[in-house]
Amino acid sequence: MRELLLVDHHDLGRDVLARLLGRRGYELRTAKDGREALDMALERVPDLILLGLSLPEIDGLEVTRHLKRQPSTAGVPVIALTANATTVDRDRALAAGCEDFETKPVDLTRLLGKIERYLHLGGAPS
Repeated sequence: MRELLLVDHHDLGRDVLARLLGRRGYELRTAKDGREALDMALERVPDLILLGLSLPEIDGLEVTRHLKRQPSTAGVPVIALTANATTVDRDRALAAGCEDFETKPVDLTRLLGKIERYLHLGGAPS
């Protein structure tokens, strides 16, 4: 079973998305802030990270930069999740090291397609 780390500071949104992904057969671990996300990812490396960008403690961009500098997590795909859907936000997320970007509210079908492509292809979707 593939393990995902879902990081979002909004409890309800995080819990709903975790349940939906769990029903699709993914094992989910969740974190509510950037510091917790770093600790969890470094303790047990997930197969993929869904990462909110507006997080308390450490924002998602800095979390991504830190993870991409660590040998154990550098290859883990990170999909940014944000309500800010501007081109600037997308470019900042990609520049920080995120492999992809998804706006909230999340389109579950599109997100599942991205997750599957990253997990099964081991790289960027075509």
